[in-house]
Amino acid sequence: MSKPTPKVQTINLSDGRQITIETGKLAKQADGAVVVSLGNTMLLATVVSAKEARDDVDFMPLSVEYKEKYAAFGRFPGGFMKREARPGDSEILISRLVDRALRPLFPADFHAETFVTVNLISADGETMPDALAGLAASAALAVSDIPFHGPIAEARVARIDGEFKVNPTFEELAKADIDIMVAATFDNILMVEGEMSEVSEAEMLESIKIAHEAIKPMCTAQKELEKACGKTEKREYSHEENDEALRERVMKETKAAAAKVAASSENDKHARFEAFGKIEEEFTAKLIEELGEDEVDTKLIHKYYHDVEKEVVRELILDKGIRLDGRKTDEIRDIWCEVDYLPGAHGSAVFTRGETQSLTTVTLGTKMDEKMIDAVLVKGTEKFVLHYNFPPFSTGDARPVRGLSRREVGHGNLAHRALKKMVPNEDDLPYALRIVSDILESNGSSSMATVCAGTLAMMDAGIQISKPVSGIAMGLITDANSDNYAVLSDILGDEDHLGDMDFKVTGTVDGITATQMDIKVEGLTYEVLAKALDQARAGRLHILGEMNKTISKPNSEFKPHAPRIERIEIPKDMIGAIIGPGGKVIQEIQKETNTTITIEEVENIGKVDVFAVNKDSIVAAMERIKGIIAIPEVNEIYEGTVKSIQPYGAFVEILPGKDGLLHISEIEWRRLEKVEEVLKEGDKIEVKLIDVDPKNGKLKLSRKVLLPKPPRDENRDQNRDQRRDDRPQRRDN
Repeated sequence: MSKPTPKVQTINLSDGRQITIETGKLAKQADGAVVVSLGNTMLLATVVSAKEARDDVDFMPLSVEYKEKYAAFGRFPGGFMKREARPGDSEILISRLVDRALRPLFPADFHAETFVTVNLISADGETMPDALAGLAASAALAVSDIPFHGPIAEARVARIDGEFKVNPTFEELAKADIDIMVAATFDNILMVEGEMSEVSEAEMLESIKIAHEAIKPMCTAQKELEKACGKTEKREYSHEENDEALRERVMKETKAAAAKVAASSENDKHARFEAFGKIEEEFTAKLIEELGEDEVDTKLIHKYYHDVEKEVVRELILDKGIRLDGRKTDEIRDIWCEVDYLPGAHGSAVFTRGETQSLTTVTLGTKMDEKMIDAVLVKGTEKFVLHYNFPPFSTGDARPVRGLSRREVGHGNLAHRALKKMVPNEDDLPYALRIVSDILESNGSSSMATVCAGTLAMMDAGIQISKPVSGIAMGLITDANSDNYAVLSDILGDEDHLGDMDFKVTGTVDGITATQMDIKVEGLTYEVLAKALDQARAGRLHILGEMNKTISKPNSEFKPHAPRIERIEIPKDMIGAIIGPGGKVIQEIQKETNTTITIEEVENIGKVDVFAVNKDSIVAAMERIKGIIAIPEVNEIYEGTVKSIQPYGAFVEILPGKDGLLHISEIEWRRLEKVEEVLKEGDKIEVKLIDVDPKNGKLKLSRKVLLPKPPRDENRDQNRDQRRDDRPQRRDN
């Protein structure tokens, strides 16, 4: 069998690098498959779609999986099995980025199960593969016969030292103050996600425009590849059967009643849901009575009635400027906050905005509590983590919790990016930090409630954040037949579901810290984006003002029951002395002082953190550590402990791990026959360091020099002198 000749397209980046898209060589039994390369980084993307849709499916069953292969970077996976397991958070987040860009562009009536798989098969450690995943997935669709209103591509834009760069390397990104990922077609922006260091709305908009310009040639290349593969004509399908007469009747007979419910701002979320549902039930019952149960398609009625709800809500906003809960388009829901709600937590807050509520906690930990990261291209630890939980009861749903959802990972990541630049650095906050947001009620903007509650909880905990951060979710309603549109501040769940945009923006009084935007319509102009950003800023500042009424700056101290960390820097060569053989010394200190001690070597310096729940424990541990690293000085006086007794003297520990010999002649001024006449093991005594052997470093101690010298005995001296005088005489005799 001869080697296949692949078809290739290239895309030149502004810095001279080149992206290649290759098809026809690998995975040829998939509906579409491509390899996208930049440098030595390669992604294999495949797409397969069922030929027919299941009867019970009336939505787009799209599944996107991004997976990084450890062999791509010459590494073994961790764990007992030594093989790739469930996706990590970073893989889930990249999968979501691709999914959010692709999903809106499948035909509305295309319901065949479709699976997009993107594998990192080679990596060079410099190129960031997540920026190529969207391009790879779209290119696989382009060379298939699956109907898709693309192509699309994704590009990362970073601002480094004031200059914008498309698809930077890992090293370059570490210095960026703007990191934004944009997905778009040739004509329109589809998705935006990123983090910033308090930048202005204009700067953020500029970065989006730069990304879009970089995406356009990527879309053109895919079109050329699609043409070269002969895939410009897509497969025929028929996944929906419609009844236009029924559609018209549902609209005619239910619209007025639905409009009345939509305009009744007194209804809360559940009351409004029930009122809308009652209209559908009454219409369905009437039709069954009229035509018979076998002649009525309740699924079609539900589908058409959903369109009625969508139309009346949108008309109410566009024509009258009135929203479902009676607010104006730029009005924020009522807010109430509370801090220190949970006495056992290190910090806590409740943030409630309308019918959305977050109960958030802060926990302080040691370096051993830091999150371990063992991804293919990133290995290390992370001191600040944020977890977002969305239990079913928060929306009144009666269903079990089935593990962590991708949505929870995504929302938690957005809130984490919003807050992380405000968290003090390692030197100012040597703690591991965990924030947990439990959503107790939800009617839109729960991720933004998490940002607000996280800020409040950190200030309650006494964490000296740079500035408070708030977040707001913006929506959009457009008229397909005109240029009329409305930008909505602080959207409800229904406004997100029935609207055209979900645009989340977080920031301080001085600028934006994070953003996430999903757009469901084509043709969104930069004018609309600019208006949404300006309106978001006003709403964000209003929310900050409400938060400041509860707590305006961090508490000056940690809670009394919060653990404390004290840090000391030691010479690198003293690390082993503190740890001891087999960890014996450090384990003994921890046990006896009830502390946790961690040691990290940074730039030839040992950083020792002592962690405990009370000050006395820390003081005791620090004294032990300082004793170990202290250098004994000649002529200094020490309080020591007798460790062992020998016929010639006693060994006394004057500093932790440092013994000296107290010779029997240096114990007292009088002559001793045995050391035990004065000392026993365990005695605490004062000694003076009188010498250090320059050859072996052995310490020589004296106790008698600290004791009063006894008075001279003259008779004893005379007798001694007489004995000396008599010795020669005896020899002469």
